[in-house]
Amino acid sequence: MRNTLSERWTALTERLDGVGAWLAPLGLRLLLAWEFWEAGIEKYRGENWFASIQSDFPFPFNVVPPDISWTLATWFELGGAVALLLGLGTRLFAFNLFVLTMVATASVHWPMDWQTLQDLAMGYAISDKGFGNFKLPLIFAVMLLPLIFHGAGKFSLDALLSRWAGTGDSQARGVQDVAAWGLALLVVGAPLALLLPTLGLGLVVVGAVLLAADRLLLA
Repeated sequence: MRNTLSERWTALTERLDGVGAWLAPLGLRLLLAWEFWEAGIEKYRGENWFASIQSDFPFPFNVVPPDISWTLATWFELGGAVALLLGLGTRLFAFNLFVLTMVATASVHWPMDWQTLQDLAMGYAISDKGFGNFKLPLIFAVMLLPLIFHGAGKFSLDALLSRWAGTGDSQARGVQDVAAWGLALLVVGAPLALLLPTLGLGLVVVGAVLLAADRLLLA
C-alpha cells in the first residue's frame, strides 16, 4: 500500500513538473512584464524627477547624470517588459531588471535611517509611513530570481531558439557543482551590494573564492 501511494504521488508530481516547465515561468513573466511596462510607460510619459534623488542613488549610479539615468531606467523597463513577455533573452533582461530593482529600492523605497532589524522590518510595507516602502520591489526581485536561474521555461522564444540550435536537451549540473554556486553568489551578491553593501560584497567574495577553487580543482 505504501509503495502504491508513493508511486502514485511520484507519477502526479512528475506530471505537474512537466506542465510546470511550461506554465510556472510564464506566470512570472506575464506579471512582471505588465508591472515593468507600466513603470516604463509612466516614466516615458512623465517628467524626469531623478535629479531630486540623485544623491540617494548607490554608487556608481549617483555620479551618472539624471537625464541618462532616467533614459536608461525607462528603456530597461520597457525593453525588459517586452523581453519577458516573449521569453527572449530572459536571463539577461531579468538580471538587468533585478539590478534596476535594487537601485530603485536603495534610492526610493529603503528606510533612510534604521539601526535594528526591527526598524528595517517596519519598511516592509506597501504604503510609506516614514520607514520605507520596500515590500513590493522585494517581491518583484524574488520573482525575478527564478527567471535568472532557471530561464523562461518551455513556452518562450528562448526555448524555441534553443531547440533550433540543438541545445534544448542539456542537463543541469548537480548541487555539488562548486562553480555553479560561485556564479550564483556573484549574480545575487553584486546587485545586492547596491542595497546592503556588507552582505552583497560578502557574497561576491565567497562566490569568487568558489570559482577560483573550482579552477584549481580542474587544473
